[in-house]
Amino acid sequence: MRPLRILLLPLVTVAALFAAGGCSVKYSFSGASVNYALSKTVSVAYFTNMAAMVAPILSPTLTDELTSKLASQTRLQVVREEGDLAFSGEIIGYSSDPVSISGNEYATQNRLTITVRVKFVNKNEPQYNFEKTFSNYEDYDTNVLLTQAEGTLIPQIVEKLVDDIFNEALSNW
Repeated sequence: MRPLRILLLPLVTVAALFAAGGCSVKYSFSGASVNYALSKTVSVAYFTNMAAMVAPILSPTLTDELTSKLASQTRLQVVREEGDLAFSGEIIGYSSDPVSISGNEYATQNRLTITVRVKFVNKNEPQYNFEKTFSNYEDYDTNVLLTQAEGTLIPQIVEKLVDDIFNEALSNW
C-alpha cells in the first residue's frame, strides 16, 4: 500500500497545480481556438455584393451564416459593431461557367463560383489579423437554369465559404 501512495503523490501534486489555474489551454470541440480571456465579443458586418452578377439572396445568406456559425461554435457574444473580433468584406465574384463538355461540344455541367474578400480583425491579438480572398463552387446540370439552381447552390457554397473563413480566423493550431 505504501509504494502506491508514493507513486500517486506526484500525480496528485501536478493535477492540483493545473487545477489551481497555473495553465491555460484553448480547446474546443468545434475546432475554434479563441482566447476567451482576451476576446468576449464578435461582430460581422454586412457583406455587400460587388460582383458583376448579383444574386439577391447571396449577401444576407453569407452574413447570416457566418454570424450563426460564430454564435453556435464559440462562446463569443455577437454584437452589431466593434467586436473584439470583427469580420467584414464583400462578395467580389459570382460566375457560372461550363466545366464539362460532351463529345458534340455542348456543355453538360456548369460551375457556379462565389468569391469573397474578407477582412478579419482581432483587436487583442493583431498577429491573427488578415485580409484574404476565399472562393468555392458547386457544379450543376446545364438542363437547369442558374436562376432555378441558385436556391440550392448558394447555401451549399456559402456553407463551404463560411467553414473556410471560420477556420482561417479561429483555428490557430
